[in-house]
Amino acid sequence: MELVLPFDDSVRPLPFYLAEEEWLAARFPGRDFFFIWQVEPTVIIGRNQLLASEVNVPFCRENGIRLVRRRSGGGAVLADMNNVMFSYITSSSSVVTTFSAYTSMVARSLRQLGLDASDNSRNDILIGDRKVSGNSYYHSPGRSIVHGTMLYDYDAALMTGALTPPQVKLQSHGVTSIRSRVTTIREHLPELSLDEFKAHVLATIPDGGEPMRLTADDVKEIEEIEQRYYAPGWLEGKDPRGTLVNKARIDGVGTVAVHLTVNRGVIREICVSGDYFETSDANAAISDALTGTAYDHRAIVGTLDAIGVHRLIAGLTSESLASLIV
Repeated sequence: MELVLPFDDSVRPLPFYLAEEEWLAARFPGRDFFFIWQVEPTVIIGRNQLLASEVNVPFCRENGIRLVRRRSGGGAVLADMNNVMFSYITSSSSVVTTFSAYTSMVARSLRQLGLDASDNSRNDILIGDRKVSGNSYYHSPGRSIVHGTMLYDYDAALMTGALTPPQVKLQSHGVTSIRSRVTTIREHLPELSLDEFKAHVLATIPDGGEPMRLTADDVKEIEEIEQRYYAPGWLEGKDPRGTLVNKARIDGVGTVAVHLTVNRGVIREICVSGDYFETSDANAAISDALTGTAYDHRAIVGTLDAIGVHRLIAGLTSESLASLIV
């Protein structure tokens, strides 16, 4: 796994680093990469999340916090200069094995600092029983990207003001607030500076070969990809109009919400959102398949089986989604 170094010391907008991941994945097939980055305060939400449900947009506007939607699944996070972001690019088609390889590497690096670090069954890295890193996944043909947070420190007021996770998500973790669920590197190792922590990560996660440094020409190509994240309508995302809304936390999947309109016993419109991980545009596939299907548990299961919903969203079964819909 090769370490990628920046062209210069500039702190760029968050979409640049997402574009850098896409550029590396497409430009160098078959090669694995890792790099770290930091940004000015930015809330980044998952591909399938509803902005107004996850983020206090007025608070962010008032406090100069930028808003970005990424192409990967997962939940909303606040990134700032106290928070080191990690990016991992590899050749893989499996959400589970990609996460396992990545989170085990990161947890091992933290344990080398003497921390009680572990990677859980989905996408978090814990110190003790509290979250220090959350990660998300993006798939392109033959390639997988994992990126996520590493909380060296954080501004509790800024985080709790900017993020508004559904209560069902907090309850699934047995907590009542974001603050009670997270921890930081600094809390456990106050003598370790941020620069020292970053140096440790770069010395223990990449393989140690000759690093690759971006060039000015590379930056120009990445900036072209970056513009996709500023496209009109991309940040706002879906605006589901369903008359019925069902939401639940599904073990091994995440928070899933279904907005649907049913008329005369038939599904007329359906939209699926949440912080799950997908290998393709699951909402489009599910919507196309279920529109026109009878609003009946057995009929819905049959339709979801036919499109292989378990291959679209990691960990999801036809039975569990049908039960949520009906």
